[in-house]
Amino acid sequence: MAYRTVLVGTDGSPSSFRAVTAAASLAAASGATLVLACAYLPMRESERASAADRLGELAYKVSGSTPADDALRAAREHAVAAGAADVVLAAEEGDAVDVLIALAARHRADLVVVGNRGLNSLAGRLLGSVPSGVLHRAACDVLIARTTDGGR
Repeated sequence: MAYRTVLVGTDGSPSSFRAVTAAASLAAASGATLVLACAYLPMRESERASAADRLGELAYKVSGSTPADDALRAAREHAVAAGAADVVLAAEEGDAVDVLIALAARHRADLVVVGNRGLNSLAGRLLGSVPSGVLHRAACDVLIARTTDGGR
């Protein structure tokens, strides 16, 4: 089966870039469009204000979709290096699983690639259900790329 549209989630972490590279290689081999997706949640006003105070004129980097856009630009570099030619960037506000499922439907993806673990640390353990959630809810093929050593 040749894939026409491959969607991969990234959060800007090194492990997510390994999933991007795997997805980009598959997209390149299939001549598919690669959709790089990044979900983000807005900061609470108190967190945003505190970060803005510390960052000064760089405060724009923590507001709105800017962190997600930065992650997507970095992911594009990995994707192009892995051979992807047709790359689409998609940053969307919301829960990671909801965003990936919605973008997969909107772009008519026939493959969704996610890493076996998202963010590391406590946030990763709390959000570690992303691969499972995508696997259970996607209406297309799902590839869970091994992006961590995880007991090997």
